[in-house]
Amino acid sequence: MKGFISGLPKVELHLHLEGTLEPELMFALAQRNGVIIPYSSIESLKAAYQFHDLQAFLNLYYQGALVLRTEQDFYDLTYAYLERCKEQHIIHTEVFFDPQFHTRAGVAFDTVASGITRALRDGETNLGISSGLIMCFLRDLSEDDAIETLKQAIAFKDDIVAVGLDSAEQGNPPEKFERVFAMARNTGFKTVAHAGEEGPSEYIWGAIKVLKVDRIDHGVRCTDDPKLVAYLAEHQIPLTVCPLSNVKLNAFEDLSKHNIVELFKQGVLVTINSDDPAYFGGYLNDNYLAVAETFELSKQDVALLSDNGIKASFLSDEKKRVLQNKLAHYLDIQFRPII
Repeated sequence: MKGFISGLPKVELHLHLEGTLEPELMFALAQRNGVIIPYSSIESLKAAYQFHDLQAFLNLYYQGALVLRTEQDFYDLTYAYLERCKEQHIIHTEVFFDPQFHTRAGVAFDTVASGITRALRDGETNLGISSGLIMCFLRDLSEDDAIETLKQAIAFKDDIVAVGLDSAEQGNPPEKFERVFAMARNTGFKTVAHAGEEGPSEYIWGAIKVLKVDRIDHGVRCTDDPKLVAYLAEHQIPLTVCPLSNVKLNAFEDLSKHNIVELFKQGVLVTINSDDPAYFGGYLNDNYLAVAETFELSKQDVALLSDNGIKASFLSDEKKRVLQNKLAHYLDIQFRPII
């Protein structure tokens, strides 16, 4: 199974670029930019990656992101992730970034977006990995702040495929951002939102009914409401699930208690993703393997989960067919009888 997953063509749809900042790169960028971080060594920084809830993680996550100051920093961060995608046979990825954090830290929006988009273009040219960029609003900030950020994104409309909503759910329901999401849709952006990770199932309904999102990020609390599960399955609204992240942040006690396979068997369009892999100790292949081994999935099941990722992507139907053909070719080789 490990070898099968390693070579399996895959798509990743829930990945925070800032969450791919490995300790080694964080230290290198801190030295490059003269940023002081409160760790004396890479080892002490790695030790700090032991947290027990979403807020503790976010505190560390945003502290680390302060080392990102220049366009080249964002390029290096993004390209390092794409190189790992190449190693893991990820053929398409749709990645999040949090511009509000960086602009509030004194880095211009154009600096952030230019570095990321240049790396994504080079990743397609040099590595053969297609991509889309999703700009997230921080839900613990005001909607007016989000609206100002949306205005800045218009200049990058050709590069940013969607807007999203992330950061701490508690006390920040989707309804808080109804206006800015309507503006984004009217401008032509696709929409996604984190909902139902630490927040209740009602937040998932809010994201669907009020924000009118195309995908739900996480969404694992949907099983608290059977009608919601049925709705998700009927309308094939994708969930971008991050199994190892959910366990790390105590959404589930351990992976055996996770509901991803239950939802998969109920016909919900679930996809497997890595979320913030530098912090959670697992990139995409690790998440696939953990789910496959824990729930004793067949190779056919794992292949269907990969196909779900293609279906749930924001690619055109034509480009989806190209990726599905790559997947079919791989499966044909894997399952071809030995004569």
